[in-house]
Amino acid sequence: MISIAAFYIVVSVLAYVTYAIDKQAAIKQRRRVSEKSLHLLGLLGGWPGGLFAQQRLRHKTQKTTFQAIFWLTVAVNVACLLSLTLYPYGG
Repeated sequence: MISIAAFYIVVSVLAYVTYAIDKQAAIKQRRRVSEKSLHLLGLLGGWPGGLFAQQRLRHKTQKTTFQAIFWLTVAVNVACLLSLTLYPYGG
């Protein structure tokens, strides 16, 4: 079974790569990655990689609606993680 930390690392790397692909597509005026996909990756635990990509690549940092939804997905993910770690058996 994969540990929670390993899962977050894998999904974060995937999120970073996806942000990088979207940034290149934006520069080259090609088909973009949907914001839904970026948010889904964040919701699943890739938000650390997404946040790192936003800062490192300067991508999606000025879009207010994207940022609002991004931080909402972070909050939901952290709440779920805390729930799973504090109450692993639903207790």
